[in-house]
Amino acid sequence: MSNVNKRTVSGIDIYDYTGENYMPVMRYGAWRVAYLNHDAEFEEKNFHKMERHMKTDEVFVLLQGEAVLVVGDELNKVEMEPHKVYNVPKGVWHHIFTKEGTKVLIVENEDTSETNSEYMSVK
Repeated sequence: MSNVNKRTVSGIDIYDYTGENYMPVMRYGAWRVAYLNHDAEFEEKNFHKMERHMKTDEVFVLLQGEAVLVVGDELNKVEMEPHKVYNVPKGVWHHIFTKEGTKVLIVENEDTSETNSEYMSVK
């Protein structure tokens, strides 16, 4: 896990991720916590697919920057506000747009992968 920083202070673990794209930083039991930091893949001009997870909801929290969740068959855009929890229920099509400097926290089942997710081409 390159660019993942972990330190322990007073018995608690503190994690940070400074790279681009998606990176799990902590796992516990059936869930994982990851950062999604801006990457060209998440710019609106590069939008080409939606995904949905068949076994888990996926939680997004905008920590800094700008992000838009694209959801459903109608490609509805939901502009994210910092520090609010956005829960995408299992089975709902979604994608995220980010801009330079954006950092998003994601919580999902540990076993979320291509084997239990579906993808749909758009455009």
